[in-house]
Amino acid sequence: MSRLAEYRKLEQQLAAQLAELESMKSDSGLKKEMEFESKLRALLGEYGYSLKDVINLLDPQAVRRAPTSESKTVSRKPRQVKVYKNPYTGEVVETKGGNQRTLKQWKTEYGADIVESWLTK
Repeated sequence: MSRLAEYRKLEQQLAAQLAELESMKSDSGLKKEMEFESKLRALLGEYGYSLKDVINLLDPQAVRRAPTSESKTVSRKPRQVKVYKNPYTGEVVETKGGNQRTLKQWKTEYGADIVESWLTK
């Protein structure tokens, strides 16, 4: 796309957004919300309260309902140890994940499907 075409496209998008903004400015519902917000913020500033203080005053249970960062860190069950035995060398590898060095070497050498068939536990 040429720079001129890109410019004209952006210009059209801007004009559409400006028209939408103008139509919203005449919306009485939006005017009421903006007036309420400005009065509320002025009142909060006058009394030195924050929005959190007001929420705690109006709904003290809200703090208990809000998810905390601690509840998000639920530990998952530990991985089980898998034991692979190479039938060619007799070497045994115990791992909890597939990122073990020897296991990776075996998978590149023999193929992942073959190595998975060596799983004993």
